[in-house]
Amino acid sequence: MLTKQQITEAFVNANLVENYNFLEEDLIKLANAFVEKAKPSIAKDELASCVEVVNSLNPAVGNKLLQVRMSAIIDISAKK
Repeated sequence: MLTKQQITEAFVNANLVENYNFLEEDLIKLANAFVEKAKPSIAKDELASCVEVVNSLNPAVGNKLLQVRMSAIIDISAKK
């Protein structure tokens, strides 16, 4: 999760068209909801990068890494 300071900085630096006046706790809830929604995509991108590096060194290990990590991602997604 993000800290209150990180959320405030991101909101201030977002250059929004309108002047939104969110309650601080609503802004924190909104930011954390975006983070949670983005986590699976971020994990898949990170996995792809890791597998690419490992495959370049040892394709068999890269394939096993992909299998293990994808099953972990699927397990995490199924629990939600």
